[in-house]
Amino acid sequence: MSYRVSHRINRFGQRMSGLQINFSPLKEPLGFIKILQWIAAIFSFATCGGFKGKTSFIVSCSSLSIKNETIEAAFAYPFRLNQVSLHATAAQDPLCGVTWSSYFLIGDFSSSAQFYVTFAVLVFLYCIAALVLYIGYMNLYRESRKIPFIDFVITLIATFLWLVSTSAWAKALTDIKMATGESLIGQIDSCSDKDVHCYFDSVTSMGSLNVSVIFGFLNMILWGGNAWFVYKETSLHSQSNVSTHGAGTVAPPTGM
Repeated sequence: MSYRVSHRINRFGQRMSGLQINFSPLKEPLGFIKILQWIAAIFSFATCGGFKGKTSFIVSCSSLSIKNETIEAAFAYPFRLNQVSLHATAAQDPLCGVTWSSYFLIGDFSSSAQFYVTFAVLVFLYCIAALVLYIGYMNLYRESRKIPFIDFVITLIATFLWLVSTSAWAKALTDIKMATGESLIGQIDSCSDKDVHCYFDSVTSMGSLNVSVIFGFLNMILWGGNAWFVYKETSLHSQSNVSTHGAGTVAPPTGM
């Protein structure tokens, strides 16, 4: 289905195509995969950027007969854990003679997390622009030599950046799990005192963060696979077809 809006004439008297609403490119791999990329980008930044969680452990003081008091720390995107302090959920602090608020979680993973989320948002915006181009200006897209080539270059760059950003974020996520998991107890000096006993309690499930990593690699596959369909729209592909057909032709015999 298509709807032609206008045409205009340039100063050289050539006919230039204007806006032509046409949803048929969405049925082709070029447009359909772009929709999948758009959806996958939404899941990527939403599952990572919207995360909030907390980790906690139980403290008992043998000398003060204090048992099972909870110490916790709340953390969220962009995961600057070194700025997140512990605090006692009970009214008293210090607890067991320890000022828990003077302890902070370990690690700053904001660079990897923000790189991943920012890139996913940029990809989301680019997919919208590309879909507008495919639906409204596909005639201009296929008549131009530069626009498909630019689209192809951006597709290759995006594939590489999805690999880099997702790998960095996956490594950061592993470190976040270590910093907020059971190993948290070993990072607190006061928990090694003979009168203070610390037992790990719980940490918020990071299933959504695992999903963000999965969608990051899914995006890489989608963009890598779509590179071929974008390449077919470029002049490089038409030139290769011309050279292939030209090489296969046989010159007619010359008459005597």
